[in-house]
Amino acid sequence: MTSPADTAEHDRIAASPGADDPWRLWGPYVSARQWGTVREDYSADGNAWDYLPFDQAHRRAYRWGEDGMAAVCDRFGFLNLGVALWNGKDDRLKERLFGLTNAQGNHGEDVKEVWWPTDATPTHSYASWLYRYPQAPFPYGELVAANAARGKADPEFELTDTEAFTEDRFFDVAVTYAKESPTDLLMQVDVTNHGPDPSTVHLVPQAWFRNTWAYGRDDRTPSMQLVDGQVRITHDWLGTYRLEAMEGCRSRHTSAGAPVTSPARARILFCDNETDNVGLFGSEARTDCPTNGIDRAIVHGDESATRADHGTKVAFWWQLDDIAPGETRTVGLRLGAIAPGAGRTSAPFDTPAFGGFADFDDVLRQRRAEADDFYRGVIPATATEEEALIARRAFAGLMWGKQLYRYGVGEWLEGDPTGPPPPPQRRQRGGRNIAWSHLDLADIISMPDEWEYPWFASWDLAFHTVPLALIDPAFAKDQIDLMVREWAQHPNGQLPAYEWNFDDVNPPVHAWAAWQVYSLAGDEDREFLARVYSKLLMNFSWWVNRKDADDSYLFEGGFLGMDNIGPFDRSQPLPDGMRLEQSDATSWMAFYSLSMLRIGVELAHHERSWSASVRTFFEYFLRLARAMTDFGSNGISLWDEDDGFYYDAIVRPDGSSERLPVRSLVGLLPLAAVESVHPVIARQLPDLLSEVHWLERRDTGLADVLAHHEHHDDNRITLSLVPPERRGRLLARMLDEGEFLSPYGIRSLSAAYRTPLTVDVDGADFTVGYTPAESDSALFGGNSNWRGPVWFPINFLLVDALATYADAYPDERVEHPTGSGVQHTLAEVTTDVMDRLVRLFRADANGRRPGTPKWYPSGPLWDGHPTFSEYFHGDDGSGLGATHQTGWTALVAYLICRGTAPSD
Repeated sequence: MTSPADTAEHDRIAASPGADDPWRLWGPYVSARQWGTVREDYSADGNAWDYLPFDQAHRRAYRWGEDGMAAVCDRFGFLNLGVALWNGKDDRLKERLFGLTNAQGNHGEDVKEVWWPTDATPTHSYASWLYRYPQAPFPYGELVAANAARGKADPEFELTDTEAFTEDRFFDVAVTYAKESPTDLLMQVDVTNHGPDPSTVHLVPQAWFRNTWAYGRDDRTPSMQLVDGQVRITHDWLGTYRLEAMEGCRSRHTSAGAPVTSPARARILFCDNETDNVGLFGSEARTDCPTNGIDRAIVHGDESATRADHGTKVAFWWQLDDIAPGETRTVGLRLGAIAPGAGRTSAPFDTPAFGGFADFDDVLRQRRAEADDFYRGVIPATATEEEALIARRAFAGLMWGKQLYRYGVGEWLEGDPTGPPPPPQRRQRGGRNIAWSHLDLADIISMPDEWEYPWFASWDLAFHTVPLALIDPAFAKDQIDLMVREWAQHPNGQLPAYEWNFDDVNPPVHAWAAWQVYSLAGDEDREFLARVYSKLLMNFSWWVNRKDADDSYLFEGGFLGMDNIGPFDRSQPLPDGMRLEQSDATSWMAFYSLSMLRIGVELAHHERSWSASVRTFFEYFLRLARAMTDFGSNGISLWDEDDGFYYDAIVRPDGSSERLPVRSLVGLLPLAAVESVHPVIARQLPDLLSEVHWLERRDTGLADVLAHHEHHDDNRITLSLVPPERRGRLLARMLDEGEFLSPYGIRSLSAAYRTPLTVDVDGADFTVGYTPAESDSALFGGNSNWRGPVWFPINFLLVDALATYADAYPDERVEHPTGSGVQHTLAEVTTDVMDRLVRLFRADANGRRPGTPKWYPSGPLWDGHPTFSEYFHGDDGSGLGATHQTGWTALVAYLICRGTAPSD
């Protein structure tokens, strides 16, 4: 295992820890989808998918960002560089990935393309990406029509269900970037014909400016000009760059010798990144060379909307004729700075003689070798070759999932000076995000998925930071920090959820993530910890004030990210003044309390003034624990002694209540609320120890709750929401293969409900049933998929909790699996559950990975590429939902790299 100090990439990370530092200036920050997002929606009805649909995207200039294929941009997205393709048969240039809208997909929004992020380093000094492009016409219409004919109970109709990849008639398009310096970027594109016959493709790398000049807020227009066969690019903030292409293209064949250089040169075409108002809307506001000018020239043979020598968008057009089966054609471009702009005066410009391709191959080889060295310093030598591939691909997905997110809600609500007045509905009561006018982001953020979720979600992001901290601790801390900055966190303390509704309620996992990142970074950055902790104090107060209606210490958080595993929509108010007290909401708050307590303990260990907050969260946790045991005038608790499980409960206006007997993750989440304070630290916190002793001596009503927890002889303090006598019963449910334990992790709904369960709620019947794959109902939130499947984030928290219990109670044994008659220590159980999760990605004897989506073909061209899905089939483990969810699913890289659970 290489020492981190020995790698060039670690040196670059250390030299550029911040988002605005030189080596971070350029990266794969361009979204895979900007159309159909809230930011671009200026409609009256708030239907973002219809306001800017895919069929208009190639003819529209976006307002807030850009999208592209294998595209990179600067840190603020002013200049973009990506690849476009045409197979000679499609009705449009392939500039962006295609997918179905939420209404078109029978299980919600759904990308219909095949691609893989294949490698990347944190500073993007090296990055690669692979796209699979059909040689037949891309079946846009067939994909829309076939999915429209299917219902919730049917599988999705995928690209591989069409004839698109028959006989391997596709091109693999591999895009590789390498940086010679922070402002000298090399781009190589390799196109390989895997089909049985020679075939032609048009390869069209493009560079373009985001349109910042058409909205009346900044009238400065950047420029691109052809000078001596090269494109000179000028921008006030970036400075002056030069973009050039290698002469000709190179060819190599799987059965041939050295590459051969073809004399073919690229044609250079210009247009402007402006909306085609005439073509789209019949408007008199004509643009001579709109953004689709290059598409019109290449696909439709109409060059009247292009220029030969200037514009704000440029294309290098290679027509690669008769690529033989197994042959690869290669082209290269180089983008480099030659003079600084107003915003980059501190960036190094050490390439005054920039130009040429003499060192092109050497730079690519060197950066690739440095990437190998870097990951040898991250992935342990004990990992198998297969596991190392899985982890490295997971990290690559995280790196390619870093996208520029620009959204100023105040400007969006106000509208632009040159645009039409925003619809009045936007500011009316209930209008989207009207309470978030302070939110103003222009940041690189780790997204859940490149295409299906090209916007941050605060609780997803918290999980992303854990594997990110293994390779880029500074960026991981930056992501945690960003959500509590004044321009993101609401003045009332709430964290923004996601752009469709910043007001929605996500589980409070930010404190847990902050502690994980702090621990993994290993730099004792207590300034970071204190900064985040102080802002989370506000967020904790928001939860207490907004989600505990009657100060009972039981919480009504709403769906909390786990819609569709209950009998009805928990986000909606219940009739007749009833309310729902939630096992998971209360457990999340107990989990939050313990996470804050753990951070407070660390801070107080070095600065006594934090001790008061430690005592506050200690006592608050105990009150939550008591509330989970007994509440209401009838004394009904969320714990069902007969079933050995925690349930949600409905509380009526008269104070009476009844539990909803549905066994789901809602009832397992109390296990996650556990914390063990090391004895060395405990001894140095006399205030906390005195609080423990005080509660033991006095009958305050909390003493009985405290007795459920362990005050060890060695002064270790272990706090758990679940007392020991209940823990065994809950674990018996969780480790039962007929209920929660699948071959690939913990299910979200008990498999006992393969025969659906009907629950009577005040005379109304509600039914919930186990479905191992996608939900067969859209009743609880549209694209709702929590029934049955295995989700990595909750599994990870349960593994974390198991590790804590194992550390605190090393001799405790449980039957595993339930009913097997075999007893295992909690450490052994922890290891087994982790192994089940990693097993999703390991190739079997046939080369197939269980977690690969079923619609992916098998074979040498497919099996070598791990996929990272949003969630997994509850029985066979196959990947479901978003196919590129290398956000929280990249937690598998942590399990491989650490080979142990988080709390170890």
